[in-house]
Formats: sequence, structure tokens, C-alpha cells
Amino acid sequence: QVQLVESGGGLVQPGGSLRLSCAASGFIFSTSVMRWYRQAPGKERELVAAIGSAGRSTTYADSVKGRFTTSRDNAKRTTYLQMNSLKPEDTAMYYCNAYDSWGLEHWGQGTQVTVSS
Repeated sequence: QVQLVESGGGLVQPGGSLRLSCAASGFIFSTSVMRWYRQAPGKERELVAAIGSAGRSTTYADSVKGRFTTSRDNAKRTTYLQMNSLKPEDTAMYYCNAYDSWGLEHWGQGTQVTVSS
């Protein structure tokens, strides 16, 4: 059974930082691209960041480039999203995403990030 469990969200002031984690189980993590999405109220879900299976290739949405960094620890089966210089417009539910070896897509339950003074 595939599970993706996000953690690390919370309330932070503008300019602050948070580190999200996504613990994975039930599929071959070390060969899977891991993605972070977010969805704000009334908006469509958008891709924030992705990291290749070996952790050497990453991609980011233009809106977070230079502020967010994704990484992974294949030994711990965990991917991370370090978010710095947070802005109110970063407020959203953040989701971890992966495909298993059968091509089935999986989502975590999400973790809420709220940026507000």
C-alpha cells in the first residue's frame, strides 16, 4: 500500500521559513521522481517543485525559484521542501506526489502552510 505522509506545515510570518517533509512507503522510492504541489483556496493545484530519483535534477515553478529548495534522502525514503522568504501568496495546502512502478499516481493528505503577520 502506497503512502505519502507530509509534515512540517504551519503558520509563519512573511519572510520566514518552513521545511516540509514527505515520508514515502509502499513503492520503490529510489527510482521515483518526487513532486510537490500546492493548492490555495479557489485556485487550481499547481506544481511547485520536482526532484529526480537520484536527487541531481530539480525543477521549480517560477514563483518559487530562488526561495524554495527540494531535496531527498533515499535511505530515509523522504523528500523535503525547504521554503525560505515566504510570502502571503505561498499560503496553500502542500501535497507530495509520486507515481509507482505501475504508473499509478499517488498523493499525500497534504500539510497546510499559512503565511501571515
